[in-house]
Amino acid sequence: MLRLHNTLTRTVEPIRPLRPGTVSMYSCGPTVYRPVHIGNLRSFLLGDLIRRALIWAGLSVRQVMNITDVGHMTDEVYDRGEDKMLLAAADEGLSPGEIAAKYEAAFHRDAGRLGIIPAEVYPRASDHISDMIGLIGRLLERGHAYVEAGTVYYDVTTFPDYGRLSRNSLDQLRAGHRLEAVDHHKRHPADFILWKAAGPRRVVRFASPWGEGYPGWHIECSAMSIAYLGERFDVHTGGVDLTFPHHEDEIAQSEGALGHPVVTTWVHGDHLLFSGQKMAKSSGNVWTLDRLEEEGHQPLDFRYLCLTSRYRRQLRFSNDALTAAGKARARLAAHLADWGDPAGAPETPAAKEWDMRFRDAVLDDLDFPRAVTVVWGLAGDERVPRRERAALLLDWDRVLGLGLAAAAGEAAAAQDAAGLPAGAAELLEARSAARAQRDWAESDRLRDALDDLGVEVSDTRQGTTWHVRR
Repeated sequence: MLRLHNTLTRTVEPIRPLRPGTVSMYSCGPTVYRPVHIGNLRSFLLGDLIRRALIWAGLSVRQVMNITDVGHMTDEVYDRGEDKMLLAAADEGLSPGEIAAKYEAAFHRDAGRLGIIPAEVYPRASDHISDMIGLIGRLLERGHAYVEAGTVYYDVTTFPDYGRLSRNSLDQLRAGHRLEAVDHHKRHPADFILWKAAGPRRVVRFASPWGEGYPGWHIECSAMSIAYLGERFDVHTGGVDLTFPHHEDEIAQSEGALGHPVVTTWVHGDHLLFSGQKMAKSSGNVWTLDRLEEEGHQPLDFRYLCLTSRYRRQLRFSNDALTAAGKARARLAAHLADWGDPAGAPETPAAKEWDMRFRDAVLDDLDFPRAVTVVWGLAGDERVPRRERAALLLDWDRVLGLGLAAAAGEAAAAQDAAGLPAGAAELLEARSAARAQRDWAESDRLRDALDDLGVEVSDTRQGTTWHVRR
């Protein structure tokens, strides 16, 4: 059974689906006004890894990911010309709707390049305004909201558990608002907007019982998660920066409207750091997958790099780290190409032991750094027949998502093109294993055997290279 860290309880808990055999999961998705960067993609990868682990463990998963295609900026931001969707539209000579469509398509393309399995549903905020209005109406009826000058606010004092997810108290929030701009319509400084009345310059606006306006940021996820997953579902994922206020406000909205808990397990992934700070568009320190490829990397190399750090820890990104990840992934593909056709289920005791170790690591709160260590342990274990190693690695890649079968095919084709003599690939692998075990005598013997086949081997700080004498 997969166990995950629940931000709500601060403990690692087993996932026990409300509907036997099927896990329901909502993942916060992109705001589509610019290309997503790899920091965003690390967050989206969390939902994919959870989903893959659950499927690998024998469960079905229904995943929903929202597409935010409606700007939630205040009219003051509009007046200053700082609305991101409008700025993007002006930069590119497109309408806000065209900008949203363009970058939604780009998001799906990038997610596919990173090996992220598509969600079952990608609801757009613009298609669910009526659901949001209906949910706001229920909050008004239940006394959790109030209207001031056409704007609807959530009254946080009516929800005793407000702050439970983020460990904020209302007193702390009141103090934290002292230095911020004061909204005199609010009854409490921490009250938040459910529906904002549109000012005269607002371009994108919708009709509502309270006048023309647009939804607050948080209400879309409450409305769409309930619309597609029901009043109770199993897992909600997102980046750690969404814990407060976004997810805290989601809980207040959903539970306030329905009168009971909605999400069982909240899972948050930490930031990707570049040059010592969080990767963010506002900081200008962003890398996209296109830039990765321009620098000579493959998108799945970045996926491997993500697997080397726990999702709840910050991941430091650098070009050198990405290069090392790419080399490691290439080595795994080369191993798979050399091992030949995979066998069936593992039969040898050592193979079964490695399989159990990998399973334990994945199911223990997605401990992929430990799982990757297991992968390399298997690769160098001569007790396990090569075909069994191939079978295990291919099965494990259903969770890792590194595209190793395709990469191995490319490696095999490159090997054939290099004209390696028969048996040389096996000797190269055996020599690599001998060097890993510091068996220098065996390494030298295998070097001589390769030399007899016409393959010259050189050992460098960067690794072992070879070429075929012509």
